[in-house]
Amino acid sequence: MHLSANEGIEGVRFAVTGGQGFVGAALCLELLRRGAREVRSLDLRASSTWSQQLLDSGVRLFQGDIRKKDDVGRAFRGVDCVFHLASYGMSGKEMVQTGRADEVNINGTCNVLDACHEHGVRRLVYVSTYNVVFGGKPIVNGNEALPYFPIEDHVDAYGRSKSVAEQLVLKSNGRPAKNDKSTCLYTCAIRPAAIYGPGEERHLPRILSLAKLGLAFFKIGGPDIKTDWVYIDNLVLALILASMGLLDDIPNRKGTPVAAGQAYFICDGSPCNTFEFIISPLFRSMGYAVPRVTLDTSVALSISRFFLFMSTLFYPWLDSKWIPPPLILPAEVYKIGVTHYFSFLKAREELGYVPIVSPREGLAATMSYWQERKRRELDGPTIFTWLAVTVGMLAVFSAACLPPVGPLKWVLDIHLFVFRSTLVIRLVFATAVALHFGEAVYAWILAKKVDPRNATGWFWQTFALGFFSLRYLLKRARG
Repeated sequence: MHLSANEGIEGVRFAVTGGQGFVGAALCLELLRRGAREVRSLDLRASSTWSQQLLDSGVRLFQGDIRKKDDVGRAFRGVDCVFHLASYGMSGKEMVQTGRADEVNINGTCNVLDACHEHGVRRLVYVSTYNVVFGGKPIVNGNEALPYFPIEDHVDAYGRSKSVAEQLVLKSNGRPAKNDKSTCLYTCAIRPAAIYGPGEERHLPRILSLAKLGLAFFKIGGPDIKTDWVYIDNLVLALILASMGLLDDIPNRKGTPVAAGQAYFICDGSPCNTFEFIISPLFRSMGYAVPRVTLDTSVALSISRFFLFMSTLFYPWLDSKWIPPPLILPAEVYKIGVTHYFSFLKAREELGYVPIVSPREGLAATMSYWQERKRRELDGPTIFTWLAVTVGMLAVFSAACLPPVGPLKWVLDIHLFVFRSTLVIRLVFATAVALHFGEAVYAWILAKKVDPRNATGWFWQTFALGFFSLRYLLKRARG
């Protein structure tokens, strides 16, 4: 397919569901850069990290729920092309919330298709997933001829519901508009690999938060496990090319658009081991410990099923902030512990897709983003240091100030064995509190110079942890 860079974009109205997300925002901005007449973002969120940039660029922000037909119809009225990115259940606690995943991914997609039919939308590009064909069995250099993974065998609601939704989208290809039978809706599906890049909000933030706590101490599978990744700029390019592939009004070209009713795998084209390609280099650049323990995939699956069971027990409260996300779930074990990678040959031949950013360039940009983000945030020790210092201070406090009742008598006996008298124990506790307070004051004064936005945080963290917190601030000051 040989078209101009802005074919089917200049002077055209677009709508992007999930437009305030990582991929959606990048797509909206690129469409405007290429000369789109209007770009609308339909998102459940009132605002996000990219809201201001989108508004400043001229994107119209529609707050709405794709599970509600009226919200979808309001955003699609007068639109020529729709990119359907909104989804639910990709990672974390969302993966356990089966009912909501079905509502958003299946019912929401039905609403999108109905709105396209009612308002005469001509093109619909659906963002799908590798999981429509992958479900835990190795795939080497797969292509679009692979059958859908059996619906009943999916281990998570996300893969199952996205598979149903993709099939609905592709079967709607060629559907005439409600009020104009001469206008047809042409559809296609883009199946991206795991997405990375500056600002990615699904995978890397969760992994890095675990690393900061000291909980990312294991990796899954050996170095021979290979999977695909796709950099954000490459994915946005593929989405735009897919929309061009649905054009039916190109001069000197007759028949059905080349991408109509088709699905395409999109990746960087460099299968790699996830831990060697992105996790280990990123951890080193951030100063986090690289995982040294290797778990066999079968062992990791057993552990993930335990976390799945625990999350299921707390299902009614999963939306609560006090419920932490599961450490890992079965679908995530398959994603990083079982080889599966695909060819983008079909996308190259039919859409003209060729990655414009290499994996090395993409990784460098991603690491630079996270390094800068870390410099803006409060740094500190792992959760094990927090537990050790907190338990230690509480033990000294109980021995010095609380009556020896029940288990506290054992705590007092241990302290008396070490310090010989209650007076010494109290002096030790008073000295520890005084040192922590003095270090906290020093941390606050130093932070006012080197990290003013987090000065209060440094004070309280250092008051709780003492030098175990202060040393991170001193390192930042030297840097």
